[in-house]
Amino acid sequence: MSTPLINILEKNKHQYYPVVPFDPEKDRLLKMDFTEANKALTKDVIEDVSKFSSYVDQQLSNAGARYGIGGYAEHRTVYSRSKVFDDIDGGEPRRLHLGVDIWGKAGTPVFAPLGGMVHSFKFNDRYGDYGATIILLHQLESAAFYTLWGHVSLKDIAIVEGQYINREQEFAHFGEPHENGHWPPHLHFQIIENIELHEGDYPGVCRMSDKNFYLKNCPDPDLILQMNRYL
Repeated sequence: MSTPLINILEKNKHQYYPVVPFDPEKDRLLKMDFTEANKALTKDVIEDVSKFSSYVDQQLSNAGARYGIGGYAEHRTVYSRSKVFDDIDGGEPRRLHLGVDIWGKAGTPVFAPLGGMVHSFKFNDRYGDYGATIILLHQLESAAFYTLWGHVSLKDIAIVEGQYINREQEFAHFGEPHENGHWPPHLHFQIIENIELHEGDYPGVCRMSDKNFYLKNCPDPDLILQMNRYL
């Protein structure tokens, strides 16, 4: 699938600053799987934040990896841990992930890959939600688009709407479970073309029946991250 936004993001791929500290010559990445194929993620693990965090830490340690990464367009059974992803009328739940997760240590600094304005922010404090969340608005050539940064630290949302964030600026950090929606520390990074009327929040997981719409509106974040080539 190609769109004008995707074409512009691809054209400018060499100018994006790394979102997290990463030296490809010495740092390793681990591709992580949160689908039903991963039998290690039992109900007991995913419903206990401490056990879930220990699982992620152990996986990274075993692989000698600085970060775990992956998840775009991944159908994830782990979302059964929270009613946030269920339909209130008992219909189809949300399970398809629309961003890329970078799993690592709490406090890991997050940098802006390109300049942008703070569109909105919010503490989405429900179990399984984003926790502290920042949305930036960017203009690149003829394209205006948004990036969503979920599961960051509460201190990071001491900002104001309209504030400009410079390329390379450290503006966020991986949050602790009590401030990141009760997940193991990680960053959820998502590109959004049309954010509609959302402020401080936007679906990061959709129903499979809505897959075509959301994957078109939220293209692959690796267009900016440029990290999959190191997996």
